[in-house]
Amino acid sequence: MAEFTSTRNILEAADAHRAVVNGLAPDGGLYVPASIPSLPISDVLSLSYTETAKRVLSLMLPSFSYEDIAKSAEEAYLYHFETEQVAPLVKNADAYALELFHGETCAFKDVALSILPRLLTRAKKAIGMTDDILILTATSGDTGSAAMNGFKDVNGTGIIVFYPKDGVSEIQQRQMTAMTGNNLTACAVYGNFDDCQGAVKRMFKSLMPPDGIRLSSANSINIARLAPQITYYYTAYKTLVNDYHMELGKEVDFIVPTGNFGDILAGYYAKKMGLPVGKLICASNANRVLTDFIATGVYDRRRDFHKTISPSMDILISSNLERLLFHAENGDCEIVKRHMEKLSETGMYKVSESALINIQSEFMGYTFTDEDTKDEIKKVFSETGYLIDPHTAVGFRAKDQYLSQNPGRCAVVLSTASPFKFASSVMSALSLNTDGDAFEKIARLSDFAHTAPPKAIDKLRNAKILHTDETSIEKMPEYVYGKAAKLCRA
Repeated sequence: MAEFTSTRNILEAADAHRAVVNGLAPDGGLYVPASIPSLPISDVLSLSYTETAKRVLSLMLPSFSYEDIAKSAEEAYLYHFETEQVAPLVKNADAYALELFHGETCAFKDVALSILPRLLTRAKKAIGMTDDILILTATSGDTGSAAMNGFKDVNGTGIIVFYPKDGVSEIQQRQMTAMTGNNLTACAVYGNFDDCQGAVKRMFKSLMPPDGIRLSSANSINIARLAPQITYYYTAYKTLVNDYHMELGKEVDFIVPTGNFGDILAGYYAKKMGLPVGKLICASNANRVLTDFIATGVYDRRRDFHKTISPSMDILISSNLERLLFHAENGDCEIVKRHMEKLSETGMYKVSESALINIQSEFMGYTFTDEDTKDEIKKVFSETGYLIDPHTAVGFRAKDQYLSQNPGRCAVVLSTASPFKFASSVMSALSLNTDGDAFEKIARLSDFAHTAPPKAIDKLRNAKILHTDETSIEKMPEYVYGKAAKLCRA
């Protein structure tokens, strides 16, 4: 029996090893579990983060041996995070913040991208693959540095990260362009994130790399990027029960600031595995394509693209939504394929009434402007002394609105990045002086908030810029072909 099938063709089947190595299915679809496993919360209440990850991933990636899963989880989570809990849950006024920014690049992407390279190399060995693997990744800010950090100096792999020129924060860019490692590079692209992501997807279908090299992905289109994120929904719930004395079995609502839909989709899978999740609330910035979709069932990217102070969510084409479409359309691959073809050809599609009912039974959406985001940063800090970044602030704003309409619910906001990655925007929200370079701002913000910046950001201060390449959308394939062999065989 197949472990994974393509969202666009159920006959495009793969076991977990091949799904991880391939990244995308051959037909351009995304791999989805042939059946979603069960994991009662009672089974993990006494487990650490690492042990919980082992349970989740053993179920989600069944062809991996337990030994390979266990080694991968231990190598990822025992050594690469500033806190033993990996993703601590912090009480804040009427809700909780799930802090996902304690990894080496200070954003939630570290949780999955610290383990993905380990799973990929073990999958490659398990199927006897001798080809080198070139990772192609588009980033709206955080995935790039986390992927480069995860894959740096991993034998038999190379990685190229494309990011929109002038479309990420100063610290996000510094994290990528100063990243050491012989097998990696970051390249600025003249365009926005959707342009970068679209070009990468096209290369997976059409680019023939040099002999002995295969393409794969570190974006959340790869099931081994998505599956590890399920773990922190379980550990958040576990902490609510064990540390905050919540009644076991009570529903918890999760508010997720998201643009590419992977982070919130992990919560959907956690719910389908048996975690007592109530609503999954999508918090959007001015690029509100997801919020509009949840409200209407119409996905329409034919709209203005907004550059906001929460740049990791500046996305109009949300790749992981295709997986939700598959489930909402009850596994009908032909319908999903038609939706994706229509999106490519016309820029929009509309789901069936039954699919919209399915989606709205699980999800809600809210959208906010930059001014709303700044107001929330200021409000949360003035009321609680808790410093949040502009993405988390969108989530907190959605939490405020949701709880005002649904009082008494237990709500968890996913805090997706350190505020020090976006010091200028946070300081502007707090009416602080934003003169000086990124590190001068970070120092002033730290002094003002009496909060130390992450060690990983402080280390960037004297880091040398190593990656200065720029290219156009049209020349991305040429760039990849020219870099492939050098990076994979560094």
